[in-house]
This record gives sequence, structure tokens and C-alpha cells, in this order.
Amino acid sequence: MADWNAYYQKEDDEVEQEEGEESAGDYKNSGRDSLVFLVDASKEMFIKGEDGEPSNFDMTIQCVRSVYTSKIISSDKDLVALVFYGTEQSKNPRNSFKHVYIYHDLDCPGARRVQDLDGLREEKGARLAAEIMGSGETSLGDALWCCSNLFSDMKLRLSHKRLMIFTCRDDPHGGDGARDRQARTKAADLKETGVVIDLMHLTKPGGFDVSLFFCDIVSPPEDESELGLQLEPCGKLEDLKKRVRAKEMKKRAQSRLTFSLGDGMNIAVGVYVLARTATKPPAVRLYSETNEPVRTKTRLFHTQHGSLLLPSDTKRAQVYGNKQIVMEKGEVDEIKKFSDPGLVLIGFKPMSCLKLHHHIRPALFIFPEEEQVTGSSCVFTALLQKCSERDVFALCKLTPRINTPPRFVALVPQREVLDSSQVQAAPPGFHAIFLPYADDIRTLDVHECPTANDEQVDKMKQIVHKLRFRYRSDAFENPVLQQHYRNLEALALDLLAPEAIEDFTMPKLNMMDDRLGSLAQEFKDLVYPANYNPDSKTAAKRKPAEAGGAVPKKPKVEISEDELRAHVAKGTLGKLTVPVLKDACKQFGVQTTGTKKQELIDALTAQLDK
Repeated sequence: MADWNAYYQKEDDEVEQEEGEESAGDYKNSGRDSLVFLVDASKEMFIKGEDGEPSNFDMTIQCVRSVYTSKIISSDKDLVALVFYGTEQSKNPRNSFKHVYIYHDLDCPGARRVQDLDGLREEKGARLAAEIMGSGETSLGDALWCCSNLFSDMKLRLSHKRLMIFTCRDDPHGGDGARDRQARTKAADLKETGVVIDLMHLTKPGGFDVSLFFCDIVSPPEDESELGLQLEPCGKLEDLKKRVRAKEMKKRAQSRLTFSLGDGMNIAVGVYVLARTATKPPAVRLYSETNEPVRTKTRLFHTQHGSLLLPSDTKRAQVYGNKQIVMEKGEVDEIKKFSDPGLVLIGFKPMSCLKLHHHIRPALFIFPEEEQVTGSSCVFTALLQKCSERDVFALCKLTPRINTPPRFVALVPQREVLDSSQVQAAPPGFHAIFLPYADDIRTLDVHECPTANDEQVDKMKQIVHKLRFRYRSDAFENPVLQQHYRNLEALALDLLAPEAIEDFTMPKLNMMDDRLGSLAQEFKDLVYPANYNPDSKTAAKRKPAEAGGAVPKKPKVEISEDELRAHVAKGTLGKLTVPVLKDACKQFGVQTTGTKKQELIDALTAQLDK
């Protein structure tokens, strides 16, 4: 059983992770996310803007392409579809709906679909789309019905269903009351089945009035953190991408916990991850003959008779005091369990007590869950407001899931922040900063080292002031990841060469030199001695030879005959080095043809035994 200890350790980690996921199984969405783009293909969408700006149709297709590529990288299992309405031609199952063109069915995004979107972009693609689809009558009710069939005909289980409408017409039916009522009725049916309808309205002459028709079509905010229907239309591609990106991603809680405030006062909160390190996806093993993904399955067999072992046949073991302690799986789980999952309030501390070195791992975000416990949002908002006004943080004990050790966290308040477009830039809630235990902080023994004088410190302060800039995380992309995905994109789309990337992490030397001016040289003059060039490499110094410029040889190590015989008698000749043995052979006239250590030892032993 001791041979399986390494395996059991790995298995325990996997079991703990699985149990942690099962603890939040009631809240975890099972299934795939689905997203349908419903794009208006009327003639108004193909009108170019002033100064050669792209048309609303071209801007929409670029936004859809951006979502396709991001889905391929981040969540390739999600389902997306592209549907045009108001077209002259029709393309849908059995052509049941006139003037509705399904360009992409609800399926996983791929390279072929991205190439199809590239064919619809720019002037040639837009002209081709206008010729193929044209501009026909508009019936948004039929388009919504067609999209409803896309969701219902999907055999896979869908966890989150979303529909985005792109249009620049605020009154698509031109005042036709019957078609307006049909569209409102179908939109209400979609919302009852769990489909979230969003409007991505684009600019038009005279402005876009959402109150004419679309205010009754779109879905209300999914939670209090979201804003309702945006009144201002999108006129730029970046604004449209930002608005679509904020809507397409479903906010999923890593776990949902009970926040205990004391005296039986409990509210429900969700734990979210706002930022995560982006890494390269793991390699997928494929079967060499069919290129299908290979699934691995691990089985345990008995080492003696080779029979298959069931989970109930295996036990855990730990060696303690030269004795093997055998435990059942349930006993191991009880040992690991410290407390039930939850967040417990301990007290409050001033923000000045929270130091930078206390941040030991990425923080989590805490937000109320009104659906679980009624009144949680009200209590949570009051706590957030008071902590922010008094500039304090809440000290809590966090147990994220079963069989996980508790940690102390500092709940740092964050108020809601809106940008210039009244779009939420930062949500209201608490950042859970993980605090270290006493054992995690070490005392370093710092040795005395040379210190700079006041003049050198003042000069460096000037340099730091000149080179200071405001850091923003969204201003720097990982060049390794960008190059990796550009290479994959070039291979998938059959491009001649990958698109070049700009490495923003490289310092801008010319700009730094312009800002510093003569400060860098002045600092060097203060720190380094005269005529010293820190950029040059100094050559290694050699000791001068005593005669003829030759490099002196190492002195020979001589050994006496008595010492050598003593080594032979004790059998310790093997402790001598090969050069010493060679010199001893020459000193005592021992003839040997070999240079190996054992041959030298044998020759010396034979000579001295005579």
C-alpha cells in the first residue's frame, strides 16, 4: 500500500477539487451558452458615414467577427448564430418566414465562419451582401420567431440564451400597428422561455428614439448591477464592441456563500473572479488515424493478481512514527473539514492597517445574491456605504468550500463607477483581499550595504519624477499570447503570414532620453568614478608569467615512498587523484601504458609489493 502514496496524494487533490465544485452544484450553470446576432439588412444599414467612415452594416459585421474570434479562444464550446432580417431573399428551414436570412446556424464558431464574415466586410463585401440579400420588407416578429426556432431546435442543453438586435431604425415597421403587436408578443414569448433580448442600436440621422418601439422588446436588467436600455446609440466601432462585450458574457459566481454578520443576521453573497491570468490553452491529444480527440481514463489494478479495484477497495495511508496509518475516505474527509463554507464577520479595521505586502494572492469580488435571501442587497448596500464613508475594511473568515482550510480576508469597499457614456466601469461591492498568517511573514536578515548620499538620492528623485507614468492594465497585452493566437489564426484562415503585433512592454528609449536630458549623465557622474564606462565589459585579468610569458604550471604534489606504501597497505590508493598517481609512477619508475585510475593503482601496487 505504501507504493500508492504518491498516487493517493494526487487523487486526494482531484477529489477535493471535485467536491468543491459539487458544493456549488445547485448554482452552477450546466449546459452551453448560446448567442444569436439578429442584424438589420435594410438599405439604411449600408449607408456610409461622413469622411469615409464605415457603414453601420460593416461596423456590425466587424463586431460579430470580434465576438467569433474571442469565443474561439476563450469558450469554443459556446454556440453562436447570425441572422439577417429585412432581406429580399429568404433562407430558413422550409422558408417559413419571408425576408429572414439565416447566414449561420446556431453552432460552435470556427475558422470557416470567420472567413465568411470577412467576405461581408468592406466595400466589396457590403455590395455583395446587398446584391445577395437585398432590402425587402421588414417583419421583426417573423425574425424573432425564426430565432426562437433556432433555440428550440437545438438538441444540446442550453444554459444561457441571449439575442442581440443590431439596427439603425427606431421604427422598423413604419407605423404598422399589426406588425408591432406581433413583434411585441413574440418578444414576450421569448423572454418567458429564458431568452435575454438586447438592443445594440446604431446612429441614424435625427437620432434613435428607443421609446417608439424597442423599449417594449428588450429585456429588463438581469440584476441591479446592470444598467437598463442605453439611450445613446453607438457611433463608433470600439463603443459597439465594448457594449457587446459587456452583454455577451454571462456573470457566473464561483460560489455562493452565507455572509454571517452576527446575532443570527445572515445574507447571501456571490463570490466572483474579476481578473484571471490568461494562459495558453493546453495541448489536445488526437488519435493519429482520425485526428479525433483522445479521452484518457484511469483505472486501478491489484499489483498481485491484476484484478480491477473499485473506489471502495482503496484506502489512504500516511506513515507517522515509522508506522503506516490506514484511513477510509470518509475519515480523510473529516480530517480535512475545518468549518462549513461561509463568510463570517469578525470586525472592522482602518484602511491604513492594510499594507501592500498583505496582498498574497489574487483577490475575489463579493456581491449580494438577492434571489437566495431576500433583503441581502439592502443590508449589503448599507454595509458597503458605511465602510466606504468611514474608510474601514471588514475583517472576515472565509471558507470557500468543503474540505478547504479557512483564510482571513479583508473586505475592501468599492463604490459604483460610471464612465462618460454612463456605462458601468466598476461594480459596487467588496474586494476580498487574502491576508497572510503569522507563519507566512518572515523576518529577513539584511546585511549592511553601501548607502547613497543625499545628493545622489535627490538626483534619482528627479529621474523618477521625469519617468513616472500612470499604469493601466488594459494598455499592455501579453506579447507571447498575442503572437501565439496570431499564428494559430494565420494557420486556420490560410493567411500567408500572421498579423504583426506591437510589443507594448518594451521601453520607449527615445522618449525616455528626451525626458531625462542630461539627468542620466549627471547621475552617473555622481555614482561612478571618473572615466568609468558601466556599459563596457572588463576583460578578465591574468597573472603575468614569471619567464617567457608562459602561463605558470601548478606545482606538483610529491608523495614519499613511506606514505605510498602506507596507502598500499591500507588499500586507500583510490583516495589519491589521477595526477598524484601519475607523478608517483614517474617518481618511482613504474612503467604503465594506461592512464585510467585503476590501471595506475594496479601498477603501483605491483611495484611496491616486490
